[in-house]
Amino acid sequence: MFFEDMITDFRILNEGMIVLEGCHTDHKAASNTMQISRLTNGEADTNVHDPNGPTLIHGFNGRQGNLGSGGIVASTCHDDEGSADVSGVSTDGITSKKYSRQHEDMTLQDMYSKEGDFDDEDDSDWEPLERHIPHIPVIKWFCVNCTMVNIDDAIYCHICGEHKESGILRHGFLASPSQEADSISHISLEASCSQTSAPHKSTAVGFDDRMLLHSEVEKKSHPHPERPDRLRAIAASLATAGIFPGRCHPITAREITREELQMVHSNENIESVELTSQCVSSYFTPDTYANKDSALAARLAAGLCADLASAIYSGRAKNGFALVRPPGHHAGVKHAMGFCLHNNAAVAASAAQVAGAKKVLIVDWDVHHGNGTQEIFEQNKAVLYISLHRHEGGRFYPGTGAANEVGSMGGEGYCVNVPWSRGGVGDNDYIFAFEHIVLPIAYEFSPDITIISAGFDAARGDPLGCCDVTPAGYAQMTKMLTSLSSGKLLVILEGGYNLRSISSSATAVIKVLLGESPDSMLENVVPSRSGLRTVLDVLMIQNQFWPTLGSIFSDLQSRWGSYACQEIKRKKRRRFVVPHWWKVGRKKFLHYTLSEQLRLNSKGHRKASLWL
Repeated sequence: MFFEDMITDFRILNEGMIVLEGCHTDHKAASNTMQISRLTNGEADTNVHDPNGPTLIHGFNGRQGNLGSGGIVASTCHDDEGSADVSGVSTDGITSKKYSRQHEDMTLQDMYSKEGDFDDEDDSDWEPLERHIPHIPVIKWFCVNCTMVNIDDAIYCHICGEHKESGILRHGFLASPSQEADSISHISLEASCSQTSAPHKSTAVGFDDRMLLHSEVEKKSHPHPERPDRLRAIAASLATAGIFPGRCHPITAREITREELQMVHSNENIESVELTSQCVSSYFTPDTYANKDSALAARLAAGLCADLASAIYSGRAKNGFALVRPPGHHAGVKHAMGFCLHNNAAVAASAAQVAGAKKVLIVDWDVHHGNGTQEIFEQNKAVLYISLHRHEGGRFYPGTGAANEVGSMGGEGYCVNVPWSRGGVGDNDYIFAFEHIVLPIAYEFSPDITIISAGFDAARGDPLGCCDVTPAGYAQMTKMLTSLSSGKLLVILEGGYNLRSISSSATAVIKVLLGESPDSMLENVVPSRSGLRTVLDVLMIQNQFWPTLGSIFSDLQSRWGSYACQEIKRKKRRRFVVPHWWKVGRKKFLHYTLSEQLRLNSKGHRKASLWL
């Protein structure tokens, strides 16, 4: 093949567009022109509402990038014969330094015996700081559970406490966090297997191991949080507990068709995702990757969700759980973003409507607002979208989902946002919002089928969500939703990046689908002050669309009004200080590393860019 046929040329246009040419010779020219998000000073250049609005909070491997960005940056592309060309890629370079090795292994005694004769050594590139620090050997490993980096010879993660050789990928959350791979928490296993049989295999699970092929090819300084291990940990938990395979029945996976995708996505989204199958590595936004198998994984995920929705509505299954990735609720009409390629929940809702459902409810409890799902249905009165998420005045990714975003063009009131004003939100606030907002509106709407966009990144221990919802909390919310639409309920996996949290939470939800009661049920819930304020704000806005909320708002005002108006006393957080005696001895490199990290974190806080 001629060199001209395989070359990849990136031309940057004045309008911020990138032209991707030659990725595959038989693709239409229209598929080769796509927009890419632009970063300014390392931060996301967003166009959510106001370009002069607040800066989004984002963190390590965080969701950043232009909300209007549907572009794709190809790192390595190939043609039909498999020849490859790498071009136009900005990667983290590794700067090499030359050091003299002549006396590297000498002991102190050897140096004295040489009588200090080191004049022959070439010290032209000698730099005191760099010469002193890199010579200390550094052993680092990434925690399999939370992906956080650990230094030195520690065997437990300093963030989540998981054992370095944890068996969480073999046994899921039932693996002991403090012991090596073959150790299982027998108490938890006995509790999980307390019901080993179900009267009918009425709960369907959608899973296909080809979705594990979707992974980030480009090696970076930190593992991407949306990784194949997320599915492996959940599947291992279900298998160890005898739930799936066992008490649930699988459905056959198929790829979603282009015609089905066109019900919720534009050709721009469909073609840009499909184009990635011709590239070894590519990016839609700085944090939304794809490889040559990602398009297949996305089609399988959407196909499983569509077939589950159809089976549940038609009665072939009572309920179901879609164990799928990549996630979908950030994918809008045109653009892939936020780890999401196709919108699985939107495809499922469309499939349910094709099967005969007149009204569909989507409840999204992912810690991030499902801006893609909202965009797709914000003008549709047949689909009610309710989202509970961190918002913090638009500073939390993706910046959308304020309480006053209620729908448009005749769809007002069919978009309900419960935007938490802070992190650390736990079971009490979520259950309180379910009791006073979600269920009252849902009962009045009276859906034919209910779909949960079940991100588990609001779970306790999640490195991105930083909230405090427990498996019992997720189980109780699921139990509350089973009272709708005659129990026709489809749960679709979205986010969640702590393997122990996501696998225990998903297992708790599936056990409710199987008919088990949650381990504990919260009653007479007392919300936090900030949570109560959020609920009151939402009720005041949505009251004009849902009359049933009027009495609820009045009752809460009379019972909790003074409580909500009290000022929240913020506890002063103690600043961690690295022990000064670590400056000498074995931990001097650790002292240097942690001190530098604390300095960078402090600098980051001053810029209002928080780690999530």
